[in-house]
Amino acid sequence: MRVRKNIATSDEGFLFNPTTGDSFSTNPIGTEIILLMKKDRTSKDIVDAICEKYDVDRALFERDLDDFTLQLKEFSLLE
Repeated sequence: MRVRKNIATSDEGFLFNPTTGDSFSTNPIGTEIILLMKKDRTSKDIVDAICEKYDVDRALFERDLDDFTLQLKEFSLLE
């Protein structure tokens, strides 16, 4: 999973799709996930990184990541 090359992102969690003109913002965890995706990290790498940094249930975060990824796809933000 990878963020489309034309999607503008900021370190504060702002995303802009110039093709559609849509803009989105994420919370701090969403921002970290987006930055990891831009570094071509796998889902497993993302889960490992977030679970290591935060006290979060792994299974719960995996489901949340799946939901977040699905939303990004629906908004045409992922390749």
